[in-house]
Amino acid sequence: MSLHAVLDALAGTDPVPMSELARRTGLARAAITTQVARARALGVRIESRRGVGYRLSAPLDLLDAVALRRALPAASRRLLAGLDVVPTIDSTNSELLRCAADGAPSGTVLLAEHQGAGRGRRGRAWQSPFGAQVCLSILWRFPRGTAALGGLSLAVGVAVQRAIAQLGSGATALKWPNDVVAGERKLAGVLVEAGGEPTGPCHAVVGVGLNARLTAAQGAAIDQPWTDLATLLGTAMPARTQVAATLVGALLPALEQFALEGLAPFLPEWRAHDALAGREVDLHEGPDQQTAMVLGIDAQGLLRVRDRAGRERALASAGFSVRPIPGD
Repeated sequence: MSLHAVLDALAGTDPVPMSELARRTGLARAAITTQVARARALGVRIESRRGVGYRLSAPLDLLDAVALRRALPAASRRLLAGLDVVPTIDSTNSELLRCAADGAPSGTVLLAEHQGAGRGRRGRAWQSPFGAQVCLSILWRFPRGTAALGGLSLAVGVAVQRAIAQLGSGATALKWPNDVVAGERKLAGVLVEAGGEPTGPCHAVVGVGLNARLTAAQGAAIDQPWTDLATLLGTAMPARTQVAATLVGALLPALEQFALEGLAPFLPEWRAHDALAGREVDLHEGPDQQTAMVLGIDAQGLLRVRDRAGRERALASAGFSVRPIPGD
């Protein structure tokens, strides 16, 4: 956690001399220089002046694991097996999948300030600028097998929607199968990866990426229209630790409920916030494309559509990409 220690020590607006950084962090000067270079490589802008010291070019709002735990509701803390915040990692989902294989318990939570190989649905890269999002994953174990996990990403989407509403924004909707959007702009995404037996004990790693406060430069690499929570909330935007605590606080009980009751209790909320129902969309399946009207989701979380010839069918999320027709 040396990187976090250096960035915490630079949290103010005044330059911090090297001697003071060493005192605050307990690190040798060479180690501080290494961590400053590491931070710069991750996109953190740090100014330095000989004889004056280092300072951040712009404030950072770092996640605080201790404060996050304290901010969780008691009902969610009961379900928490462990929680850690790391400065950078390949992917929080990948790490928890590794931990699951090593026997980590249900309710293990991991957050990262930056992901070097974050990913979204269908293998797409998830851009993760340092300190600009809330990127987290939760490991949850289920007794009934992977066959019973259909619709889990929709239940998680509902939980994320609840958290965003709790933070003060009612201007979001759920886009099948795994996005939270504001208008036509993506605010958050969900990635569920499962392992284990089809009919026996299994586990799922639930990943959530939420845009908290992105600059235009940080968002330039995102390949679709996006927005962030700071834009929606304005001056009411809380610290990222509070955002993270609200997300974790909503997700843990939702996962427990899904394990017990499946998708059914989440369906009314999903349908109330469905961003696609009643709209024409382009359906992409490999090289094939067609236009269809979205009729909503069925009891299993499949997307019900009707093509222009009047044929109706229900689609699973695997292999499909759904894009609303512009101007619709």
